[in-house]
Amino acid sequence: MVAKSRLAQLPASLRTALAERRALKVIAGLTNFDAASVERISRAAGLGGADLIDVACDSALVRLAAEVSGLPICVSAVDPELFPAAVAAGAALVEIGNYDAFYPLGRIFDAAEVLELTRRTRALLPEVVLSVTVPHVLPLDQQEQLAVDLVAAGADIIQTEGGTSAKPFSAGSLGLIEKAAPTLAAAHSISRALRSAGAIAPVLCASGLSAVTVPLAIAAGAAGVGVGSAINRLQDELAMVAVVRGLREALANRANVAV
Repeated sequence: MVAKSRLAQLPASLRTALAERRALKVIAGLTNFDAASVERISRAAGLGGADLIDVACDSALVRLAAEVSGLPICVSAVDPELFPAAVAAGAALVEIGNYDAFYPLGRIFDAAEVLELTRRTRALLPEVVLSVTVPHVLPLDQQEQLAVDLVAAGADIIQTEGGTSAKPFSAGSLGLIEKAAPTLAAAHSISRALRSAGAIAPVLCASGLSAVTVPLAIAAGAAGVGVGSAINRLQDELAMVAVVRGLREALANRANVAV
């Protein structure tokens, strides 16, 4: 009941998007502290019809992203001590995750550490909505168990990842599906595990997704998707808006996907 009451604090539009399993989060990047870049991404997210923006945990970026987008803001970090200032600046929720930036540095997050970060964050911010990413480096059965344990520890939303571990070898749509396969598999396994355990928490599927694969994420059990590199690697704001709108349209048409 506590988790439900925390989710009720989210803006109505975001709650509805999660409930209707069509939430779209645009990810600016955990290590992206470039204000001009975050401004372009945030404006494109707002114009393109996203429901949420995920930015680095910095108070100035929170205020900037909110001002130019008109959307709720999520901040990502792996240091819980950074979250309170971002919440005070207006962040609607916080997230432990977006580990992709750390893997090339050899930094790996195991289940015990993610659980401890979750407990520390919940102790610091008992009333704030908390999303936690399950590391894709864990075998799927361990991802499932960690997701259940995270909800028990106070996580309100579970996010998947996997794009950095994918090794697509095909062109076109097949390559895009290959790229998304790890995070789609995680979304399917984790959403089933949470239901089986009676752990109520929406699942966001993220990392390696595109307009081709976001409907598959919803079919796999996700309540929404998070998309970063497909948008934030672009330099042209109009191109960003077009990608966000394409993702929005793909989510709207997800009912046509059969699995």
